[in-house]
Amino acid sequence: MATINSPLSGDAKTTTGTCLQGALVDLIDLSLVAKQMHWNVIGPNFRSVHLQLDEVVTLARRHTDILAERMSALGMNADGRSATVSKSSQLAQPESGWLESGKVVSAMTDVLGGIGRRMRERIDLTEESDPSTQDLLIAVNQDIEKQHWMFQAMS
Repeated sequence: MATINSPLSGDAKTTTGTCLQGALVDLIDLSLVAKQMHWNVIGPNFRSVHLQLDEVVTLARRHTDILAERMSALGMNADGRSATVSKSSQLAQPESGWLESGKVVSAMTDVLGGIGRRMRERIDLTEESDPSTQDLLIAVNQDIEKQHWMFQAMS
């Protein structure tokens, strides 16, 4: 069986792996939460919120794959299993049933704000451990903060 050797070692590998895994969980659950809201949003701003949620899902899925592949390139295993995401996620979950568009906007603003804060922490932590990973996290955060702004502007 082939093995993937990491260019990182010791604390750098641990720090980078922890940051990537945390970001992966955030993004996987973001795609699930946003899609759940997308399917169930109702109200006066239905169409704009419905479409904006799909943009969030698309960016989360795109970045999820990039980060998981970065983990593989560094000799780490990405864990995107539903049990891992469920156990590790820090995202507030939407209620079941129909969701009024104003509540969806408020909830997504909070979710994206939390992810943005955690991404900034991960960016700081990877500055020395792996600048290439830091670059990827910066790209993720740029998209997260853009969506955060857009949802804030809807409220």
